[in-house]
Parts: sequence; C-alpha cells; structure tokens
Amino acid sequence: MRRRDLLRTALGLGLATVAGRVWAAPKADARLLVVFLRGAYDAANTVVPVASSFYYEARPALAVAKPNPADLASASPLDAEWGLHPALRETILPLYAKGQAAFVPFAGTDDLTRSHFETQDTIELGQAVQGRRDYGSGFMGRLAAELTRLRPIAFTDQLPLVFRGPVQRPVPNVAVGQMGKPGVDARQAALIESMYANHVLRDAVAEGFRVRDDVYRMISAHPDQADRGAVSPKGFELAARRIGQLMREQYNLGFVDVGGWDTHVNQGGATGYLADRLGELGRGLAGFVQEVGPAWNDTVVVVLSEFGRTFRENGSRGTDHGHGSTYWVLGGNLRGGRIVGPQVPVDAAHLFQNRDWPVLTDYRALLAGLMTRLYDLPPASLARIFPGIQPQDLALV
Repeated sequence: MRRRDLLRTALGLGLATVAGRVWAAPKADARLLVVFLRGAYDAANTVVPVASSFYYEARPALAVAKPNPADLASASPLDAEWGLHPALRETILPLYAKGQAAFVPFAGTDDLTRSHFETQDTIELGQAVQGRRDYGSGFMGRLAAELTRLRPIAFTDQLPLVFRGPVQRPVPNVAVGQMGKPGVDARQAALIESMYANHVLRDAVAEGFRVRDDVYRMISAHPDQADRGAVSPKGFELAARRIGQLMREQYNLGFVDVGGWDTHVNQGGATGYLADRLGELGRGLAGFVQEVGPAWNDTVVVVLSEFGRTFRENGSRGTDHGHGSTYWVLGGNLRGGRIVGPQVPVDAAHLFQNRDWPVLTDYRALLAGLMTRLYDLPPASLARIFPGIQPQDLALV
C-alpha cells in the first residue's frame, strides 16, 4: 500500500469530525504554493502600464520601453494596457500565452505602516489590521487545520508566521536552498528523539528529522547542485526545482520566501539589479513547473509581496516603500492569460496619497476566492481562515 493510500485510510477516507467540526478533503490532489517576495518588489516595472504616459514621465531613468518587436529591451505585450518586463520573456510570458499565468494589479493589504516587518506580519497572519493580533495563528496554519488531507511544509529555515496555528500535526520546515549533509547523524537523532519521548514536542521532533532525511536523500541525488546557497533570488532557481520535486511527491501546501527586493538605489530598468532578480525568479518558477511535472495541472502558485513601491522614481535611481502591488497567479489549469481584478487609470489623479498604487483587491479576499475554488471550502471554514472577509472570485481556477 502506498503511503498516501495508507494515510487516506487512517483519516477515514478524508473525512473527520473534530470538536464538532466536519473537515472535508480538498478536491483531488490540489496543490498550493505561496511565494513571498520579501522586501517589496517593484510591481510597476514588472507588469508595466505601457499605455500610461504618466508612467514614462514619473520614471525617466527606470521606465521599461513600450513593446517593440525590434527591441529586446522593451516590454512584452500582455494586452493593450500592460506589458511584461523583458527579463520574464522566456519564462513567465510563455505561461501567460498558454493561459497558465494571470496578474492582479492594485492588490495588497490595508496596512499603511510601509514597514517591511509589520506588513509582512500582516499578510502572514491574515488578520485585521485594527485590533489585537494573534501571533500564534497564520492564515496557512488555519487553512491546514480546516482540511484533513493537506500535507503542509514551509521551505524556510524557521517555521514562518503564516503556518502557525491550530494544525493537528506539526508543520515541517526545511530550507531547501542551503541543504548540506545533516549535522546530526542517525544515532544522534535517535538519542534526541528519545529525550522528547514524553514531551509535548515529541511528534514535532520526530517529524522534523523525518522531513530532513527525506529532503536530504532527494537533493543528494543531484550532488552537482547541492552547494548553490540559500534561498535568495540568485539561488531560487535551484531551490524551486527542489520544491517542485517535493510537492510532486509528498506535499500539497507550501510556502517559500525570497529576499532581495528592496530597491532604493540603482534599481535599473530593462537591465540592472531588479531585472537580474526578476530573471532569477522567472527561471526558478519555470524550473518548478518542469519538476512538478503532470501535477502542474492540479497546482496553483501565488506570488506576492508585502507592498509595492513608490510610483515615481527617487533621486537615487530607485523606488521607496509604497502601498499597492501586483500579485501573480500561476497554474496548469488556470483561466489565465489575463490582467484581472479592479483597475483605475494609471495617472497622477489615481495615485494613493499622491505616491503609490492604490489597493483595490484585498489580498485576503483574493486568497479566499482561490481557496474556495481549490478546496470547495464552506463559508464557515473561510470565516475561520480570514475572519470578516468576503471572498473575491476572479474565476481563475
């Protein structure tokens, strides 16, 4: 009997009653991966408002040229209003052309602090900005508590806020970008597990060693790739391939964060620092698609960041902390090839506080709409995952 069949049997065919709550299994083998770009990436130079004259006035040094088939440094057309940064032409644009990628501009949170740390916490927690925050409850942890057949994992060196919560078994975490030979051998691992035999953390310790060993065995099959470094934009291509292997075989709910997006100085336009980071991100996501294989048809990837950046460039040829952003949604069965969600004209009159993209699509409403489609979640479950939020159905899945 295969491991997943044994697990399904043990869980009573995916249906259980806990504390008076009936937990339904997710549809088929749906997979969801959330990619968090920490540092606030510049959405306006990624999904470019090429029809806006104001964009070119506001960014004399940073703007990406309008689509021009003769100019490889120009944006690739997405529709009449929007273009894609040339660094993503070979990786994300083909997915968009096949309907497997969509972009949601003017997306984000109602957090106005413009603080990296506070807004990252806001998104991971998925709670209202006003009122008391519960740092022991993240939205992916709450999702994992609602669905018995979810097999969650964080591809991070520590368990992130987003996975904290009332899950019924520990959520493993492993930094796939920096895996080397385990520092604790089998004998030492057994000794440590015995020390926790009667402790509340017993299951977490055992699961941690099991996941570490599984991941190490998988990546050790590719020794030429094993020393590429941590999950940074530069190392993300390798990490994403490892994530694809693990989500193809073992896990169906994942989270990974990628740093390096805070571009106050010398950001660059069609080339330069941001372009290099976007190229690495695009190659990583394309590698993930290759590694996950046929399971791509049951997979959705959401790429988000804590906030956007100022629409006007600053005096250091960069951009500063902003507000609204553009989120990406990718998937094999996506109804993509579109720019989706509410939009306003890209001009000075529609800037938020005369400096930033406005937020017209709340990140919780977007995620709640996707989760409803992916998992057939009832309203009561959604209310526990994102309290007080009405799902926004963009008909992407």
